[in-house]
Amino acid sequence: MQVGIVSDTHDNTGLVEAAVETFTEAGVETVIHCGDFVAPFSATPFDGDWTFYAVRGNNDGEWALESTVDGFGTYLGEMGELTLDGAEFAVYHGTSGAIVDALVECGTYDYVCHGHTHEAGSEEYEETVRINPGGIAIPPAPDPFSVATLDTASGDLTFHEIG
Repeated sequence: MQVGIVSDTHDNTGLVEAAVETFTEAGVETVIHCGDFVAPFSATPFDGDWTFYAVRGNNDGEWALESTVDGFGTYLGEMGELTLDGAEFAVYHGTSGAIVDALVECGTYDYVCHGHTHEAGSEEYEETVRINPGGIAIPPAPDPFSVATLDTASGDLTFHEIG
């Protein structure tokens, strides 16, 4: 299964649309948004031909975001757990680094997806892979916006630079 992972889009509709296009071209079946849409209009472009999950980010200030996402996907609140293609996922925005570390180190999940730092990257700890797809370029994270795709069958993770 192809899973698209995105975070920290911060109302940038151009980048949101580019992320949706990237996921469509990659044949993504499920999209995970790790928070910081900011406003509900930034969520609606993700209403596509895939299953959609999202968590709340620290800048998601409009409470209508939950009902907007629930109109086409599943809003998981502050943190969520998913089983996709037999793989266990934890999804959390990443506001607390200690919580991200605990999710990775507990050994319960195959993948821990988070954002918040706007810095794309991944690392493996024992049997768990931590994935941060990146976010809009804001100091101290000057890298261009990126999203990630994960093939759950092979474990192949690809970062796609956008913008």
